[in-house]
Amino acid sequence: MMNETMAREVREARAAGIRALNSLRKAQDYLNSARGWGILDMLGGGMISSLIKHSKLSDAQRCIDQAQYDLDAFRRELADVNLPYAEIDGFLTFADFFFDGFLADLMVQSRINDAREKLEDACQQVEDVLRQLPKV
Repeated sequence: MMNETMAREVREARAAGIRALNSLRKAQDYLNSARGWGILDMLGGGMISSLIKHSKLSDAQRCIDQAQYDLDAFRRELADVNLPYAEIDGFLTFADFFFDGFLADLMVQSRINDAREKLEDACQQVEDVLRQLPKV
């Protein structure tokens, strides 16, 4: 049987994990939108599609920054319940350089696709850790 203090810590960890997952999913949504606009841009969509694509990328960056903050909070909460934190530091490092200096639309599309995969991996890892938390 779990005492009330541990139950509270588990609830806090679960809430932090859900916040992190929501931030990651929101970043995915923006990247998916940017990907669509990027395809249109490569097909000759013009300045408007390019501007919208970059706006979506900026929104995704904002969400990734929030996800980094949320993932750090999740890591701290998990320490309180003595549950090891899944390694997603590779994602965090990736997020730091992802949006620096695009050279061409094709490269942008490649980076968007890479980021989408990394975000999906990070979401999967957070979901796996959330499943490991004891039920309270």
